[in-house]
Amino acid sequence: MTVPSLILLHEEDNVLVCVAGIAAGETIVIDGAALPAPEAVAVGHKVARRALGPGDKVLKYGAPIGSMTRPAELGAWVHMHNMKSDYIATHTRQTLSEDKH
Repeated sequence: MTVPSLILLHEEDNVLVCVAGIAAGETIVIDGAALPAPEAVAVGHKVARRALGPGDKVLKYGAPIGSMTRPAELGAWVHMHNMKSDYIATHTRQTLSEDKH
């Protein structure tokens, strides 16, 4: 039995989480399709479950965690080199206090 290198945390997610290091060119399986990893990905990082373009929301745990700044093909590493965090900008202390009024 082969241990998967990627896990899906929530059915709506458009990224998978790497649970075993992936080498560039290594075969990975995404939604039943086997493909070569376009680049190396370390444990804990995200991999595109589908092609993502600039402005696309990145979903993890079924919730938006950021948005793409550059495109990422299926199987590509999704990290701060091609996305930005929207969480901090939308969940500041001021935003939370404004919501209460």
